[in-house]
Amino acid sequence: MTDGDTVSGVARRSYGRVLLKVSGDAFCREEGTGLDMDEVRDIARQIKAARGHGVEIAVVVGGGNILRGAQLSTAGVQRATGDYMGMLATVINALALQDALEKIDVATRVLSAIEMQRVAEPFIRRRCLRHLEKGRVCILAGGTGNPYLTTDTTAALRAKEIGAEVLLKATKVDGVYDKDPKRHPDARRYDTLSYLDVLNQGLAVMDLTAISLCMETGLPILVFNLKVQGNIERAVRGERIGTLIHAG
Repeated sequence: MTDGDTVSGVARRSYGRVLLKVSGDAFCREEGTGLDMDEVRDIARQIKAARGHGVEIAVVVGGGNILRGAQLSTAGVQRATGDYMGMLATVINALALQDALEKIDVATRVLSAIEMQRVAEPFIRRRCLRHLEKGRVCILAGGTGNPYLTTDTTAALRAKEIGAEVLLKATKVDGVYDKDPKRHPDARRYDTLSYLDVLNQGLAVMDLTAISLCMETGLPILVFNLKVQGNIERAVRGERIGTLIHAG
């Protein structure tokens, strides 16, 4: 394991194609719910700046600002039904982000794993690749189209499908810590971690399925703070921000 004091010599580098995972919480204000278009426009501006470096960007969006399917089961909703409801919430966020991007002259396509032809294209791998090659930002909604799988797992899966060089996990903290930095002032941020470090220590980075898939396929994960202006651009340029999770 390595932390900010003992960097393992893993080189950061710029990327040509990335998968950006944006949670639903990023679409609303701190401790809020629903859609806040000021927050959405901020994400859009950061994506445009990153795209200006010639990088191809696909975005997987969550829907937790609207509802979380897993939580509905506590209210008596069948888990599979709740998960499908959560997938529909991601489509709402995807359309909001598309609108914000296109208003600043960024060409986009929304592709959904759940077919709804009036608002989104179906996710087809080759079609997505073609859009990326043409310089369009692809916003991927509807999860995997299957219940019991999170949007973290969706992000890992889609990243491998499209040949992304890194999974950019945008959060509200500036990396991975050994304990909650909001509750523990002495918490230490890791500069780099291995997949096994994350699994063995039970660090709350992504769900176990997503981490295991990244480990199996060698897909690096960069965890960083979306709320710091310019961080998406810094991430694609290979600047030393956040926590890089890799094979070790």
